[in-house]
Amino acid sequence: MPMPVRQSLRVGAYILAQRLRRRERFPLLLELEPLFACNLKCAGCGKIQHPAGVLKQRMPVEQAVAAVEECGAPMVSIAGGEPLMHPQIGEMVEELVARRKYVFLCTNALLIPRKIDRFRPSPYFAWAVHIDGLRERHDASVCKEGVFDEAVAAVRECRRRGFRVTTNTTFFAGDSPRTVIEVLDFLNDDLCVDQMMISPGYAYEKAPDQDCFLGVRQTRELFRAAFAGGNRRRWRFNHSPLFLDFLEGKTDFPCTAWAIPSYSVFGWQRPCYLMADGYATTYRELVEETDWSAYGRGRDPRCANCMAHCGYEPTAVFATLGSLRESLRALRGT
Repeated sequence: MPMPVRQSLRVGAYILAQRLRRRERFPLLLELEPLFACNLKCAGCGKIQHPAGVLKQRMPVEQAVAAVEECGAPMVSIAGGEPLMHPQIGEMVEELVARRKYVFLCTNALLIPRKIDRFRPSPYFAWAVHIDGLRERHDASVCKEGVFDEAVAAVRECRRRGFRVTTNTTFFAGDSPRTVIEVLDFLNDDLCVDQMMISPGYAYEKAPDQDCFLGVRQTRELFRAAFAGGNRRRWRFNHSPLFLDFLEGKTDFPCTAWAIPSYSVFGWQRPCYLMADGYATTYRELVEETDWSAYGRGRDPRCANCMAHCGYEPTAVFATLGSLRESLRALRGT
């Protein structure tokens, strides 16, 4: 199941409007990082490796809203770090929802019980809770015991209060088809989240544990086996069918990292959320002065094993809307 119908129509209309304006590059979703600080120290995370002075920075609400309006993306993913550590995160979300942006707040969920009263259910807002496996697997991934149980309890409370809840699960070299099936079955059938996002981990430079990430061949084998037996049709994914085809190796795409730009306390990050080849001061500078042809598998060695959704999901979306057959296929899932 892709994104909800209302959101799909809004995004589709937005893309059509950009095409009619003959814009070659435009954002689908802004990856907004208003801070890098976190209350966990996950082995696969490079964001918390910044110096202490950087980890203390908090982006003002006005700056965050200005970045969203500057690029014009219809969707915003608020990441970090842990966004719920930002003292004005409730106000930030409220301002973006008031502008009818679809907001996904990415969180490890530990602070939800203390912060949930700052938020209101809305069709424009969803929690995006990170759950990387069942209890033992998830707690090992975040390097702290008990986090899985707290995250599950927080998800149940969010759903009880009427919030839309999605999950974001990253898979690593230690995963198997069985572990993928177990966690997605749990999220889909037991926890009953609205939708699930998945991604193979990418070995970006700042990540302290470089041995835990999947290669392209491993990724394709893992998802091809996990999706077998009708699982893929049964699970409620927040992905286009073509992106899931891509994960299985049924099709291949170039990277369109420009469609999910990243804005942080440093500015507009080149070229994507996972690589930092400098920063631009404006969105236009990012788009117009970045050599996008230099990035992607087969171009930059650092991209050789990347199949992350921040680079390839937009390509799948554009391919879907460029084909009547694929559009109908996506609508059937919706």
